[in-house]
Amino acid sequence: MSGRMIVRVCGLAALLSAAPSFGTFAADAESPAAAWKAGTATIVITPQQPMWMAGYASRNKPSEGAVHDLNATALALEDDRGERLVILNLDLIGIPGDLRDWLEKELAAKHQLSPQSLLVNASHTHCGPVVRANTTYMPKEQAEKARQFLDSLRQQLVDVAGRALDSLAPAALSYSFGRAGFAMNRRTPTDSGFRNFPYPDGPVDHQVPVLMVKDTKNALKAVLFGYACHSTTLGFYQFCGDYSGFAKRYLEEAHPGVTALFMAGCGGDQNPYPRGELELCKQHGRALANGVETALQTNARAVRGPLRAALEDVVLTFAPPPGREQLEKEAQSKDKWERQHAEALLDELKKTGEIRTTYPVPVQVVRFGDDLLLVALPGEVVVDYSLRLKSELAGPAVWVAGYSNDVFGYLPSLRVIEEGGYEGGGAMRYTTFPGPLAKPVEELVVEKVHELVKKTETN
Repeated sequence: MSGRMIVRVCGLAALLSAAPSFGTFAADAESPAAAWKAGTATIVITPQQPMWMAGYASRNKPSEGAVHDLNATALALEDDRGERLVILNLDLIGIPGDLRDWLEKELAAKHQLSPQSLLVNASHTHCGPVVRANTTYMPKEQAEKARQFLDSLRQQLVDVAGRALDSLAPAALSYSFGRAGFAMNRRTPTDSGFRNFPYPDGPVDHQVPVLMVKDTKNALKAVLFGYACHSTTLGFYQFCGDYSGFAKRYLEEAHPGVTALFMAGCGGDQNPYPRGELELCKQHGRALANGVETALQTNARAVRGPLRAALEDVVLTFAPPPGREQLEKEAQSKDKWERQHAEALLDELKKTGEIRTTYPVPVQVVRFGDDLLLVALPGEVVVDYSLRLKSELAGPAVWVAGYSNDVFGYLPSLRVIEEGGYEGGGAMRYTTFPGPLAKPVEELVVEKVHELVKKTETN
């Protein structure tokens, strides 16, 4: 990903003074004026042919049908000064950084949308198609299908974002949150390290943030909601949006004409429990939908403008990579993932003479006046980031999303890096990156968030 430093701050001072983060909401004296415009659009992105699926190294055959369709859904917002934001939610395991970069350019050319005004978030379902560049582990015909799917997806995403922008109409925004309890920390400490297993003593974030969009007649038109949990209830061979896919459907069934969008939170070290069965997935979807329904029944806080967004890269650093001798040894391993990882790094060493030690990723902050602050982080973000940022960012309600703009791999905290295990660096063997991220990564990311928050503050 190319270097990025984009900050755009404009508009009038916010109408409301800062409110405590996630406090009790007082009833508004009157409904907020329709100072916004909003539009939505949804498109089906379910592959029309059997494809290799993402999410589990144990996959050994293509998909076998679908439980329900996978979607790409766009929510477009515009404040009273013409500043716009497009939130694009995908029922996919991730977003390649180069896809995000391509979308930036296309939407800028076709709709004059600035890069910081685009937020792309993936639900991280493990029952969707492969969307990664590294396809050497799958049969060649399946690798070609994955390439074709990505090619067709590009234009679909431009189209759905454009349709949402074209449908902008007067609206009012409000914010509240509910809760759902099925996420549990999955990093269980053992004598031999950290095991992927339900750990009730581990940190969690059970809040369900909800942004409500209503028309001028006070009718609900769209609802954007989030949750910090892996989408790993299921591991079979049918396409499915996992628990968030069911939650969206339950909400749209309960509220005809409403568009539901899910934004994955900092669930890198969280799993839905219990798991493994379709019925359990539906139950988790119902629990999440109930959390949203609870938020809809609160005295929601009016969300006013102006809209301010900032987007910049932060350069992540890796721990020192293994040497050539070690890589050559690993390249002879009977473990195919260790072998392929070593082969990829040896190939990089051959082509460039060195193994990369840094990787730039996008960090994004969107401020809705003094009422709501949305932070979008890249990668599979562990829950420590959400808990820390919501504690440190005083003022408006704070919503922290993960899996945004470039899902390159895990984004561990310092605690997780020091503890090790899968999220702390073990999962890098499934990528072409050299190994664990270095210990300063958490501070680099958090400092960048604070920097962007300051740049979007009302003058």
